[in-house]
Amino acid sequence: MFSKSFRVKSNTVIKGSDRRKLKADISTAFPSLSVEDLSELVPNKEELNVVKIYAHKGDAVTLYVLHKNPVLFELDKCLYPTVYTLWRYPHVLPTFTTWPPVLQKLAGGADLMLPGVVVPLSGIPEVKKGDCCAVKVVSNRAPMAVGTATMSSAEMRSLGMKGRGVSVLHTYMDSLWAFGDKSGPPSIPDVDTEGVEATYEEEEEEEDDDEATGGGEEEPCPNRVPDAPCSGIQELSLADREEGEDPEDLRSPQEQMDALLLQCFLQALKSKVKKSELPLLTSSFLRIHMFSCCPSGKQLDIKKSSYKKLSKFLQCMQQQHSLVRVKELSKGVESIVEVDWKNPELRSFRTPKDPGIEEASVEVGRAEGEKPYHPPEITTLYSVSSRLEPLFQDAKKRKGTVLQPAEVRAIITDYVKRNELVDENNKNYVIINPILCDCLLEKSEYQEVEALKWDDLFSRTLYKMQHCHQLVFPGQPPIVKKGHIEPIDISVASRGSNKKVTMIKNLEVYGLDPMAVSVALQHRVQASSALNPVPGSKDRVLVQIQGNQVQQVCKLLLDKYQIPCKYIQGLDNKVQKPGRKK
Repeated sequence: MFSKSFRVKSNTVIKGSDRRKLKADISTAFPSLSVEDLSELVPNKEELNVVKIYAHKGDAVTLYVLHKNPVLFELDKCLYPTVYTLWRYPHVLPTFTTWPPVLQKLAGGADLMLPGVVVPLSGIPEVKKGDCCAVKVVSNRAPMAVGTATMSSAEMRSLGMKGRGVSVLHTYMDSLWAFGDKSGPPSIPDVDTEGVEATYEEEEEEEDDDEATGGGEEEPCPNRVPDAPCSGIQELSLADREEGEDPEDLRSPQEQMDALLLQCFLQALKSKVKKSELPLLTSSFLRIHMFSCCPSGKQLDIKKSSYKKLSKFLQCMQQQHSLVRVKELSKGVESIVEVDWKNPELRSFRTPKDPGIEEASVEVGRAEGEKPYHPPEITTLYSVSSRLEPLFQDAKKRKGTVLQPAEVRAIITDYVKRNELVDENNKNYVIINPILCDCLLEKSEYQEVEALKWDDLFSRTLYKMQHCHQLVFPGQPPIVKKGHIEPIDISVASRGSNKKVTMIKNLEVYGLDPMAVSVALQHRVQASSALNPVPGSKDRVLVQIQGNQVQQVCKLLLDKYQIPCKYIQGLDNKVQKPGRKK
């Protein structure tokens, strides 16, 4: 379920009543948890977030996040613990055992097949069909996956341990695990499978000897996975991934971020920075050049690297690699004053074949195959009201009929000419008959107004009609809605001591994904962002980002998403430069 990235719909703090209900539901679902365990899992005074997401296949899932780690997830009104919770309470679920190489298949979205299950001396755990269960590897009690049993234990034994055993929902190293702090599993000794592991290693050695001496082929054991050269999680080989899958990087997340940081740094120096730009502010170098070199589907975050700060990274590049020279030109502000373009390391660097650009990196979380965003074609329409129905009766347009402005003009012109209402003395005027009087004039005008100009006639007609609007997205049927279209609203609010936050709402009206906009802004301004539900609306989300970012929001909406300026409200809230007045 979480083998691919998911989309966050909302993120809110749990209420007191919901917290008590959650604790009761956990106690019912997992009776082996003690009162102390429940208090640790759902503390009374610590912040617990409820995050509603959509999995890549469209399933609606609710996550419960404590200390930035998802501890539980709810699917179809059933609660499941995450691996973070199972590492603290490994006894919560009945657990099946498998070989370490099988874990990589499970993380790729496969289910646990019974031939891959290791049967210890105590036998397989007793489960019923649909029961929540966990999967661990040989020699470690820390569970690595969570799922549901596809059949009972009795059925598994009767079928000779063949077929699908566990439908896997969540695993170590999937996107739900990556939503947390990405910590690794603890090492919890497993007495039941120690002998099994030793036997397995001996069989591997014998097999290697047979291969070296040209021994004959042996039939594979049903409970053993072929090509399993390792027995630890850290030694997994991904050479046997299914065709078409990219091999997972077995380095730690910090090492991966260090490598990504160096790649973006070298690519920025080689292909982005020009000598005429020097001296260049280090902050501008990061924001404008390095982030634009980040590959598609990845996010550059210095805080997740071993350097933690840009200044420390650049200091390393200067002292150990002699690639750049950084100098503090003004107090507290560092700039790159020199670049050694003849450096062998820089000259030997090859730009990746598929370099990401900033706009591509913004699409993290987008479903595969999804088309890029195109703005809708917006048309103003008018609906026939009950008061104007007599005026449109001859044209057979009833109440509620939606018309284009040109159609309204044509119908009114035809009505005037058919009833010979054009003033003979001055053809710029139209004589008011009883129907036009009832439809277009106010009561105070009944005795005073005898004729109207053509433009006044058309404008009064449109004013008395009900406003509508039509949205046409590429490749989709037109959508007609009553009323004026709501503009994208940008507002700035104060939080705490002189802190500002920028809020954007009504993005969904224009077919924009709030999550994609939030990530795009986060990349542009390097500030934290969040999604919150709009008060009083069930299906709308508010994007909130730190600081007054109105100017960047406007650039994003106008340049990237091509939303017309007239549909954006709040452009006057941007930061005013010193010496300028509003």
